Amino acid sequence: MKSRMIWPALVALLCSVALAGCSFKPEKEVWELSGPVFGTTYHIKVVLNDDKDRLEKLSAGINEVLDGVDASMSTWRDDSELSRFNQQADKSQWFPVSDNFYEVLKESHRVSELSNGAFDITIGPVVNLWGFGPEARPETIPDDSLLAQRMSEVGYDKLQMRDKPNKAIRSDYPLYLDLSAIAKGYGVDAVGRYLDKQGIEAYLVEIGGEVDTRGRKPDGDVWRLAIEKPVSQTQTVQRIVALEDLAMATSGDYRNYFEVDGHRYSHTIDPATGRPISHKLASVSVITDNCMSADALATALNVMGQDKGYTFAVKHDIAAYFIYRGDDGFETKYTPAFSSYLLD
Repeated sequence: MKSRMIWPALVALLCSVALAGCSFKPEKEVWELSGPVFGTTYHIKVVLNDDKDRLEKLSAGINEVLDGVDASMSTWRDDSELSRFNQQADKSQWFPVSDNFYEVLKESHRVSELSNGAFDITIGPVVNLWGFGPEARPETIPDDSLLAQRMSEVGYDKLQMRDKPNKAIRSDYPLYLDLSAIAKGYGVDAVGRYLDKQGIEAYLVEIGGEVDTRGRKPDGDVWRLAIEKPVSQTQTVQRIVALEDLAMATSGDYRNYFEVDGHRYSHTIDPATGRPISHKLASVSVITDNCMSADALATALNVMGQDKGYTFAVKHDIAAYFIYRGDDGFETKYTPAFSSYLLD
């Protein structure tokens, strides 16, 4: 693992003590840690005193946490816990899983049930078929027969779990799990929990656009985050939100896609059809109290589209912000639960 650069994002004022016997607590600063992870990058801001030794320890601890998540949930590593589950020869046998893996499986099932299958981690075989997983991208669009064969291997209800001890089984079905729509959010939460245990009272953790926050900045202000305009060429701000002790995740079709004959194929697959989503919704951002749930819910709403997704989010009191393609450019709408987080 390469060493990470550490630098202060906010420079503390220097002062001298004129009176003997007087002492002052060091000013707290915002320090930033960053590096590559999960095929993207992480940026973490922590509020603490000028203590480079502690920062170095935090950096090492964060990397250890993220390496653990990657070793458990990556589909790109043959030796990951997830890959070993997917490659298990005897599919009728219970597979022992770690606490972290089990937590993600349980939350995945909850969101699948809630969304009536709009979120489904068993969609992996179809994701791979369309070239968004470890398999190579197809030279032609998959035909109906091959798609039907892969879809026969999909179904979140075919995956069973039990705890004490934690185990999972595919019920003798050839299931292939893909946690890419929830593992990144879980990684954010895992880092946040690590920082909590280290006594860090204020921080912002961001991995590939998914964010968790705790406390406030040294000046007492809340963390301000941008919702991006869903364009692939540049990074442009659509709206600013203010968060404290909350997480936000975004799902969109504007970063990971390919085009054939002028038609865009999104990396987000609709589990009901096995095909990339094709509606006008460009991105949806969700705010919840943890990033794993926000990540999964944002994917589910993205699959549903702007109308069905909005109705679902309002019904379930989900704070969601939708950006969709209108006749004259991008249009937006957000649920009542989201409105209090928006800044003018």
